[in-house]
Amino acid sequence: MISLWLAIAVLAAVALAPLGLSLRRGVTARGRRDAALALHRSQLAELDRNLADARIAPTEHAAAVLEVQRRLLAAADSADPVPSASSRSAIWTVLALVPLAALLLYVVGGSPGLPALPLKERLAAMRERVHQEEALVAQLRVVLRKLDPHSDKAREGYILLGDAEARLGNIQGAASAWQSALAAKFDPTLAAETAEAMTEANGHVTDDAAALFRRALADAPPDAPWRAMAERRLNGD
Repeated sequence: MISLWLAIAVLAAVALAPLGLSLRRGVTARGRRDAALALHRSQLAELDRNLADARIAPTEHAAAVLEVQRRLLAAADSADPVPSASSRSAIWTVLALVPLAALLLYVVGGSPGLPALPLKERLAAMRERVHQEEALVAQLRVVLRKLDPHSDKAREGYILLGDAEARLGNIQGAASAWQSALAAKFDPTLAAETAEAMTEANGHVTDDAAALFRRALADAPPDAPWRAMAERRLNGD
């Protein structure tokens, strides 16, 4: 637990270090005065180039230079606001409050008292969950072979089987199971999900997937949330 808080403190210090160093060195953003001076000087140089290239007459050049010089003097007389000590102190205060606020949010919304689970144990738990899911799929297949494929129980079983296969990453198996459920009773939403799984498994919209998409669109209500997705698939997107 101590190492966790130490790591949090180190990360906060590293994240805020650039801003702290800039305040310590007194680095300030370039003001409008410096920007205006640079702009007017570049305008004078541009006028000289135009005169040298005979793109403007000498009288026009002289009038333009006079106007730019007037603006240059006006900009030179203006003063940029200098950050005061109070404003600098306010920035330091905010800088200190940022990690404190983050710590408070973690204490309130996080789980600081929860012991860390080593990576090896997390991987072992994940493998155990996958093993249990695979065992469930195998048992479900055995049960489904004993049922009437057109019964409601078989349909529900095939939907569960497809869900389990999808969680295991077997998209082709999920599509096949859902197709068996559709054979028992058609449902437009399940048909759209099945067609999408078939498309993902094959890398493109197959003829069977397109037929399912079309039938699902024909039977679904106008406000079906997947309608736009199905239409995009049929249009080749």
